[in-house]
Amino acid sequence: MRVLVTGCAGFIGWKVAEHLLQAGHRVVGVDNLNDAYDVRLKHWRLDQLRLHPDFEFHVVDVTDRSALARLFASSTSEPSTPNTHPPFDAVLNLAARAGVRLSVLDPWAYYETNVTGTLNLLEACRAAGVRTFILASTSSLYGVRNPLPFREEADTDGPLSPYAASKKAAETLCYTYHYLHGLNVAVLRYFTVYGPAGRPDMSPFRFVQWVVEGRPVVIYGDGRQQRDFTYVDDIARGTLAALSFLQSEVRDPRFEIINLGSDQPVPLMEVVRLVERLVGRPARVEYRPPHPADMPATWADITKARRLLGWAPAVSLEEGFRRLVDWYMACRTWARDIAPGPV
Repeated sequence: MRVLVTGCAGFIGWKVAEHLLQAGHRVVGVDNLNDAYDVRLKHWRLDQLRLHPDFEFHVVDVTDRSALARLFASSTSEPSTPNTHPPFDAVLNLAARAGVRLSVLDPWAYYETNVTGTLNLLEACRAAGVRTFILASTSSLYGVRNPLPFREEADTDGPLSPYAASKKAAETLCYTYHYLHGLNVAVLRYFTVYGPAGRPDMSPFRFVQWVVEGRPVVIYGDGRQQRDFTYVDDIARGTLAALSFLQSEVRDPRFEIINLGSDQPVPLMEVVRLVERLVGRPARVEYRPPHPADMPATWADITKARRLLGWAPAVSLEEGFRRLVDWYMACRTWARDIAPGPV
């Protein structure tokens, strides 16, 4: 297959592209390489992908309709009608402005990328005859109204942050294009993804960096809030499983919302203690008031992923954090200087 992966220099996009390449597919990756966080991480990930001969990269912003139109036109395999020979077998939209607290500071950037960018890609797929579309969504949609664990049919009308609200809007656009134009769509709600080269604004990267470097570990609230930490390779496997599911032989177009999580929520302070053990030094914890946009807990019900995709997470929390610590120590000469974002 020839697959377009947006946000390929991002944390999840990089891993999904890597798994696609390892499976023998051709990947066209796009990313605008913005400075939402330290671009050294993005270039490091991109360097890993460039080792593969079947990887093609373009600097493209999904909010730029003209640039996307040129990309789709230049990727058409034969001079025929787009509906006969679409440029891609599938589009995986993993480009996003992510992060709850940052979205409170700059909601406009989140809506431009997450909503307008998704609309641009859906319209490009419609025009070019690309029938398969995957959207990266988030557990943040579940808010505080729903019982745990979160199931896909739960109420998502009470987002706590502009980030969550923007992903809600993107999901509804995906359904509209499925309904009107027959796109096969999977919306994947990811739960607290972590691992090597992860986002520096998320707690796993922060905790490792802060403990290794002897800096204060900032905890909002009392540390008992729980997160459903999911290792990035497990997320990539689940995304590829969703792609295979959409392309199976079924006559009617599909639209599915699917949770991808570990189904094992863990208190933040337990994660801090795990990092202490792996690093071999104590943390200096600094407590601050809870942030109003933070959810008190996330917990994925993955019954649907097991049933439809045959997917379940395989990497334990301890093993996943061990790999993260090993990566950090190997890249410490530059990773120690990466800013974690607003604290």
